[in-house]
Amino acid sequence: MSRVEKHESIFGVTLQALGERLKEGGHPSYRAEQVLEWVYIKRAQSFESMTNLPAGLRTTLAQDFIMHALEPVRTLGSEDTTRKYLFKLGDNALIESVLIPASPALYGESSDRRTLCVSTQVGCAYGCKFCASGLDGWARNLSAGEIVEQIVCVEKLCGERVSNLVFMGMGEPLANFKNLQAALEILNAPWGVGIGARHITISTSGLAPQIKLLAELPLQVRLAVSLHGARDAVREQIMPVNRKYPLEVLLEACEYFAARRKQRITFEYILIREVNDREEDAEALVQVARRVDAKVNCIPYNVVDGLEWRRPEEARQDAFMAVLRRGGVTATIRREKGHDIAAACGQLRRQTLSPTPASVEVLGK
Repeated sequence: MSRVEKHESIFGVTLQALGERLKEGGHPSYRAEQVLEWVYIKRAQSFESMTNLPAGLRTTLAQDFIMHALEPVRTLGSEDTTRKYLFKLGDNALIESVLIPASPALYGESSDRRTLCVSTQVGCAYGCKFCASGLDGWARNLSAGEIVEQIVCVEKLCGERVSNLVFMGMGEPLANFKNLQAALEILNAPWGVGIGARHITISTSGLAPQIKLLAELPLQVRLAVSLHGARDAVREQIMPVNRKYPLEVLLEACEYFAARRKQRITFEYILIREVNDREEDAEALVQVARRVDAKVNCIPYNVVDGLEWRRPEEARQDAFMAVLRRGGVTATIRREKGHDIAAACGQLRRQTLSPTPASVEVLGK
C-alpha cells in the first residue's frame, strides 16, 4: 500500500475539517489554526518540528496525515528562467509543474510576478492530438493535497513566492472537479496558500457542463478555454472533446460563465502549421472571440517527439495575429517561454519514462 493510500495529505484538509477532526480526537479545535500556520506560514518540514503543539497531538498528526506526498525528481531550467519541475507521487506516478517568470515587456524588469502552471491529473483522457500529456493515457485524478502541494514544493525549490496560478498542466482540471474545488479553497484561503482568486485561472479543453458549474462557485477564478480551432471541422481534427461538446455548445457555456462572472474569458490557441494557422482560421477566430468578448492568447506549438505537428514560421504567426487585430480582437502571442526545455504538458514526464535528455538536473545529487 502506498503512502497516499495510507494517509491523507495535510495539504488537502481545510481549516474547518481539521478543526472538527481534532475535536473528535479530544484536542481543542483551535489547534487546527496552529497546525496550518506551521504548514503554510512557517513551512514546517515535519509534524515533529511543530514545537508549540503537545507531543501527543504531533504523534496523532503523523499517524493520520502525510506531510510530503510529492518528491522532487528533476528540474529543467530555461534560458529565459522558465523552470519545469517533475514530481513523483506516493504511488510512483509522475506529474509536472512549470514556473513561468514575468515578461519584462509586459510587467517591467522589476516585476516579481511568477506564474505556476499546475497539473490536476496523472495523464489525460481527452486525447488532444497535439498534446504529450495524453500520449500514455489517463491514470488517475490528483487529490486536493497533491494539487496544493505542487505550489508549496515549487516555492521551496525556487526560493520565491508564486503569485499566479494557471491550471494548464497535465490533465483536464474540470474532469477532476471535486478535488479541484477543494484545492481552490485551500489555495485561496488566508489560512492556506493565500493566492487571490483573480490570480487563479482554470483552463479546460471544453467541458461545457462543468464550465457552468465553475461559474456557480463563490471564488472569482478566471476561465481559459483551450480552443485551438474556431471551426468544428478543425477542432474535431485535433480535439476529440469537440464531438461531445461542439463549438455551439461550448460557446453557449462560455456566454453563461461570462454573464455570471462579469469577467472576460481567455481563448488559448496553439498555432499548428497548416492545421489551424490559415487566414480563414484567424477570421473564424475573430467571429468566435467577438461573440463572447474573449481575449485570445496565441501560442506557437511546442514540438513533441513522436507527434507530426509543427510550429509555424514567425512570418505566418505574425500574419495570423494581424487578422485578429484588424478584427478588433484583444490578442497576444507568447513565444519562447520554455520552448527550449520541452515545456509542453507531459513532455518531461515522457522523457523520464524513456529518458533521453542530457541537460536534466537531478535534484538531491
